[in-house]
Amino acid sequence: MKSSEHTLRCHHWGLILAGGDGARLLPLTRRLTGDDRPKQFCKVMGDETLLQQTQRRVAQLMPPWRTLLVLTATHEPYFQEAIAELPATRLVVQPSNRGTAPAILNGMLRIREMDARGVVACFPSDHHFSDDGMFATLVESAYEAASRRPEAVILLGIPPQSPEVEYGWIEPSVAMDKSTPKAVCPVSRFWEKPTAAVASTLMETGCLWNSFVMIGHVQAFVDLLQQALPLLSEAFNDIRPSFFSGAEGWAVHELYDSIPISSFSQHVLAVQPDRLYVLRAAGLGWSDLGDPGRVRSLLERRSIFSQEAVYNV
Repeated sequence: MKSSEHTLRCHHWGLILAGGDGARLLPLTRRLTGDDRPKQFCKVMGDETLLQQTQRRVAQLMPPWRTLLVLTATHEPYFQEAIAELPATRLVVQPSNRGTAPAILNGMLRIREMDARGVVACFPSDHHFSDDGMFATLVESAYEAASRRPEAVILLGIPPQSPEVEYGWIEPSVAMDKSTPKAVCPVSRFWEKPTAAVASTLMETGCLWNSFVMIGHVQAFVDLLQQALPLLSEAFNDIRPSFFSGAEGWAVHELYDSIPISSFSQHVLAVQPDRLYVLRAAGLGWSDLGDPGRVRSLLERRSIFSQEAVYNV
């Protein structure tokens, strides 16, 4: 590895988003576990929880000490054993779940405190990929693209299999060449949960599903949030001096009591497509395990029929 490449890799960070409530999948996860734990803490696919699978996947890309987990305090009974040996600097424990925008901003500001040159990849903890090796290769390509475009955020775009209305859709500015899967393209528009008719048109015209795997310089993420949600950004900046100090707990609790719920997709990505790029990520076998129907479909494709509880939801 060249010294310049090694230097860049030393600034690669990961942010695993594991603070969601998983409400839509609760009918299934209750049957599998007997309690109300969110899906990321459940063994939905195989012998590992979805969070463990995500951690293993991300460990291909960077050492664990450069990966932060965003969690929510109300879920502590379900994650306390899993984080028992992790240092506090790797954990971002929110007092409550206020959506993906505060979760990402909270994590990004902490990474920036530790490494202002950091290039960060955001990973949802409740997704499935059938080809982890290809996933790692494409994320590495996105890191490389982000290092050349420090002002931009790179999205992994999934070639659609259906006109899905529950996903965000990415409209590239030009038709993307399927023979060059590592190429990135500016985003023309971001469509958040379109109607069925619009989703069909998007699919026909070569648009892509948003996997919500995003890679960019830490400052690019902070700038996106500052531009789209200035009041939220100001609130976090006010408590930034408390990070990694004894005053942090009180300051963060007070902040989360005062901020509204906000979505990174809806309130940040959708309003700033000119600062986004997309990398066409084919061949990953990606699925967002957002509802029991998708889980059933995935289990059927993998010929897994032993989890009878899934089919009774």
